[in-house]
Amino acid sequence: MAPLVRRSWAPRGQPPALDQCGGRRQKVSVAAALWLSPRRDRLGLYFRTLPNGYFDNWYVAAFLEAMLRDLSGRFVAVWDGGSMHKGDPIRQLTSHFDARLSLEALPPWAPMLNPVEPLWGWLKYHQLCNFAPHDTPELMAA
Repeated sequence: MAPLVRRSWAPRGQPPALDQCGGRRQKVSVAAALWLSPRRDRLGLYFRTLPNGYFDNWYVAAFLEAMLRDLSGRFVAVWDGGSMHKGDPIRQLTSHFDARLSLEALPPWAPMLNPVEPLWGWLKYHQLCNFAPHDTPELMAA
């Protein structure tokens, strides 16, 4: 909930006051996927938020299953080697949707190849910088 403090338009020596609530750890986790239509004429963003939690392999499998249910066509998921992308829930999902879902791992030395990484940078350093929400619902709304 603490803001990422960046440069502001405040006069030098008079930083803006960013009031924040402390004493308890609150957060919002986000899972996101960029999708491109087969004809490459539409680009979309599919995402889910999880207040005060972490996306483990069960939540990631549920995210992929929801995406497969909501969107048509075949998917190639390109992701890093994080523990949330491995395990029984992911194997069960890929065996169930093997005709529509293919998983590809990014090399561990090249996170910049992940198409969602620039989105996280834009969100964190441009859209939500200097933003101090009072509670989790306010952060989710932003």
